[in-house]
Amino acid sequence: MGGRQVETIEATFPTFTEDLETLKTWLLRHRVKRVAMESTGVYWRPVWNVLERPPGKLELLLVNPQHVKALPGHKTDRVDAARIAELLQYGLLRASFVPPTEIRELRDLVRRRTHLVADRNRISNRIHRLLELSNVKLSSLLGKVTGQTFRSILDRLAPPNAFDPKRWPYWPDTNGCAANVTCWRRLSADAI
Repeated sequence: MGGRQVETIEATFPTFTEDLETLKTWLLRHRVKRVAMESTGVYWRPVWNVLERPPGKLELLLVNPQHVKALPGHKTDRVDAARIAELLQYGLLRASFVPPTEIRELRDLVRRRTHLVADRNRISNRIHRLLELSNVKLSSLLGKVTGQTFRSILDRLAPPNAFDPKRWPYWPDTNGCAANVTCWRRLSADAI
């Protein structure tokens, strides 16, 4: 059998952007054409983003970790990398679909908006609950907790500087509270 011996070169790179650019330069300097990596969480994304940028054209494959885990043996990052490289060399890896950059960015924006809307709804529900616990029944009158009228009523109930210690009168020493600033610190700590 007159097959060529495969040369293995190992190197480790940190994951900061400039280090990933060094990785890309290193791969191109060693005339690597194809790169495969596991899709573990979001950790593959910065590597992918740097490797897919010009200059230099690398064929990138994103591999489902379950396909690699199916193989027997003790798993370590070094063993995984060697195993993935060998499977890539023999064409035994099935690439996962990775949308183009524009679609990924759009998905990220939509995902972020979804999270912001959910956060807004959670905060709105917390305000509604707090008011109900305080026996303030504004939501039954106004309906929408996030409306402008509701917000103006909330601002009158608790103006932005309502808890400004400079506006409070001097408090006598009660339970070791020597001055209003000290009391404010205690109240602030309890409120958190």
